[in-house]
Order: sequence, then C-alpha cells, then structure tokens
Amino acid sequence: MVRIDRVKLIALMARRAIRAKELAEISGVSRVTITAIRGGKSCMGETAKKIARALGVDVTEIMEDVQPEARR
Repeated sequence: MVRIDRVKLIALMARRAIRAKELAEISGVSRVTITAIRGGKSCMGETAKKIARALGVDVTEIMEDVQPEARR
C-alpha cells in the first residue's frame, strides 16, 4: 500500500480542471477510490500509477513524502 499526497493530487486535478469523475474515467480507477484517496486513504501501487499516468506525471510526483522516523 502507498499513500498519495492528497494536497498534490488535488492541486494537479485543479490545474488540469479535472473532477474526480473525469479522473476515474481517464485512469480506469473508480470514482469512489479517487474520492477515498483525496480524503487521505492509502491505495495499491498500481492504482497510484494509473492515476499518475492519467494526470501526465510520474508516480513519484504525487507520492506522499516519507519522513524518517524520529530516533529514540
């Protein structure tokens, strides 16, 4: 499971004037899944790739930045 950065996703969708329904149609991912990801839910790696491809970006551009765990 991976986590798409919801802010990056929403910004890309806004820049391209794409709504969840349109992104779902273009990517082949359900609208329910798109909405869940926009709400912060994780998704499968393949789903992230489909969404990135539909937005015309590399999947790394929409991935959440991983913060290293604090040392104890």
